Amino acid sequence: MIRCMAVDDEPLALELLEDNISKVPFLQLVSSCSNALEALKVLEKEQVDLIFLDIQMPGLTGLQFIQTMRQKPQIILITAYEKFALEGFNLDVTDYLVKPVPLDRFIKACNKARELYELRTTPKMPGVEPEFIFVPADYSLLKVVLTDIKWIEGLKDYIKIHLDSSTKAIITRMPMKQIEEMLPKSKFTRIHKSYIISLSHVTAIRKTSVFIGDMELPVSDSYPEALAAITGKQ
Repeated sequence: MIRCMAVDDEPLALELLEDNISKVPFLQLVSSCSNALEALKVLEKEQVDLIFLDIQMPGLTGLQFIQTMRQKPQIILITAYEKFALEGFNLDVTDYLVKPVPLDRFIKACNKARELYELRTTPKMPGVEPEFIFVPADYSLLKVVLTDIKWIEGLKDYIKIHLDSSTKAIITRMPMKQIEEMLPKSKFTRIHKSYIISLSHVTAIRKTSVFIGDMELPVSDSYPEALAAITGKQ
C-alpha cells in the first residue's frame, strides 16, 4: 500500500480528492489537510509516500511547501492553473493534474506513482544485475536498456544519458549519485564528478582520459580506481 496525503484549501475539492483516493485500491489515505502548514505537522509524525497537493493556498503555496521538504515523497500536483506546470516538473513532481480532474486521468497519475514506488522499494536480488532502468523524462518514465548507454553526463540538477542507438540524449532531473547507484558496477564506472561511463563502450585509454568513439572524457584524480575498472587490472 502507498501511504498518501491530500492537501487542498478548498473543502469541496478536498472531499472530491478523498473520494477519488478511496477508489484506488493500492492507496491508503493517511491524512487530509487544508493547508501546507498543517501538512508539515503530519509529515513530522507519519510516513507518507505520496502527496496530492494543491498549489494556490494561503500562507504557504504548494510549490513553496515542496521546497521546504528535506526528504521529499512523491508529489502529484492538482491545481486549477496550467501555468505552473513547468515549475512543478522542475521540482521533480510525479505528475501535474488540472482541475477538474477526470477519474481516468487521476488513476493514470496514481499508476505512474505506483511504478515509481515499486522501482524505489523493490529489493534487488543478490547477484542479479538489471538489464534496464526507468528514468523520468518528457513527463513519462522512459525505459533505458543498459547496453545502450555509452556515457552519462552530469549537468547541475540534471543528467544527460548518451545512447548508442540515438544521437539524441535523454535529459532527466536526477542527481549523479542516484543514477550511479542504479547501475551495476561491473558494467559502469564513474571517472569524474560529471561523468559515468559504460565499460563496454570504451575504445581507447590515455593516462588522464578515456575515449568512447570520438568522444574524449577526462578521468579525475578523485577516481583513481577508474582506469583499473576499465582495464580490469588492479
